[in-house]
Amino acid sequence: MTDLTDKVAIVTGASRGIGRAIALLLAMQGAKVVCVARSADDLLDVAHKINGLAVPADISDEDDAQNIVEVALRHYGRLDMIICNAGVGSFDLLEDVDAAEWDRIFSVNVKGTFLVCKAAAPHFKLQGHGHIVGIASDVSKRTFATGVAYGASKYAQDAVLSALRKEMRPHGVKVSTVYPGLVDTYFNGSQPDGPEAEKTHLRPIDVAQAVRYILEAPPHVVVDELMLHPLTQDY
Repeated sequence: MTDLTDKVAIVTGASRGIGRAIALLLAMQGAKVVCVARSADDLLDVAHKINGLAVPADISDEDDAQNIVEVALRHYGRLDMIICNAGVGSFDLLEDVDAAEWDRIFSVNVKGTFLVCKAAAPHFKLQGHGHIVGIASDVSKRTFATGVAYGASKYAQDAVLSALRKEMRPHGVKVSTVYPGLVDTYFNGSQPDGPEAEKTHLRPIDVAQAVRYILEAPPHVVVDELMLHPLTQDY
């Protein structure tokens, strides 16, 4: 089992939802967490709760993505884990999706994952260890009506992580992908904690616990992929 005490983790999309739950849980295990999101106020609240580091940033901007890694290394002197959690989405029939919305979704979900991993990969290779965990979606493996833009972005994000896994493994660096089903969060304008959500949706802590399980695997073990659903969701 890998001890997370004093390990340094970057968590993107850490201001609320799944990212917030991951940041809080990793801090409880003794990790030092670099919290990243665009919404500075919510981000500062999370970082304050865990005595972590808040880095407001747009992961789809290459300079911002590079700066996140550099700030973590300057502040803590090491970097062990990156959880690529930030994501956006909206759901419309293909003919109702405008090009600007398509670009927005791909910019965060695909380009953002690519840029953060690109910034960290040389450091992880040089030190000969590290762990990248991408929070994808079960729609990386299936399609549904009104999901053309979001689903396509998640297929693409999954491809980035799968290819990176093959590139990094020879250097002793792990790359894992989590595929959650329905999660009770603010995603796409939803309001969490509805009366039926506990029965029909995963909670953010459920996904955070899956990430903890992956990160705590023994050094010789890599969990390549992990999919989880609420019991009531058909797949």
